Amino acid sequence: MNGLLDHVMIRVSDLQESLDWYQTHLEYEEKDRYEGDEFTIVYLGPEEVHPDGAMLELTHNKGETPDIGDAWGHIAVRVPEGQLESAYQQLLDGGVADYRDPESCGGRYAFVKGPDGHQIELVQRDEGATWSLDHTMIRVEDADRAIGFWSRKFEYELAGRWEADTFANYFLEPAGSSPEAMSLELTYNYDGRTYDHEEGWGHIAVRAEDMQADWDQLMTREAPGYRSPAENNGHYGFTKTPDGHEIEVLLRDSESESVFSF
Repeated sequence: MNGLLDHVMIRVSDLQESLDWYQTHLEYEEKDRYEGDEFTIVYLGPEEVHPDGAMLELTHNKGETPDIGDAWGHIAVRVPEGQLESAYQQLLDGGVADYRDPESCGGRYAFVKGPDGHQIELVQRDEGATWSLDHTMIRVEDADRAIGFWSRKFEYELAGRWEADTFANYFLEPAGSSPEAMSLELTYNYDGRTYDHEEGWGHIAVRAEDMQADWDQLMTREAPGYRSPAENNGHYGFTKTPDGHEIEVLLRDSESESVFSF
């Protein structure tokens, strides 16, 4: 299995408003689109997306106003080292509402919110394009179980850990991945809380090399077979983490970079 994180999907209530927001403030380009009878899917990313980089998928279901819930935390985008303050100010000057400024975050990061309330963290990285996806954060109820799932099922490695008095963050990524690749952040709160999955967050996607062989390997490793490739014309399948976060496993056309080039 390739193992790279390919994209993260969020659901939006007003597709054009969200497109305008991400294209204006994060300078994203539309990379791909699929129009269904009752839904539209659009892939966005920086103009120069690294081959190992991830994209943002917006899904709009007609007539739906999705709730966010708290089982998912945020996506993080990159700004160059030393430019956190200026990047945050650029967003404010462009009309983005002030949410968590760099000063309130110890000068290390900052947060804004998208049109539907999705939290977007700004982190400082010199690798990858400005505003490219750095990681996506999900909340878990058992850190050891969650780390074990990603390690055993997808062969991810623990790349970093940060602990506070009341919670811990764990960063996971595929073995040997490039600095431009997106990573996964697991947040574990020590107070034993549980979380709600609402419709505002959809899934994260992992790239396969051989759809059927990789899927069979996941089934051998006893990953939940939520939606098999056989149900999706052999092009993608879905499994779930122990905490219920959906994971798409898919093939990406390496020449067109399109998910829909079947």
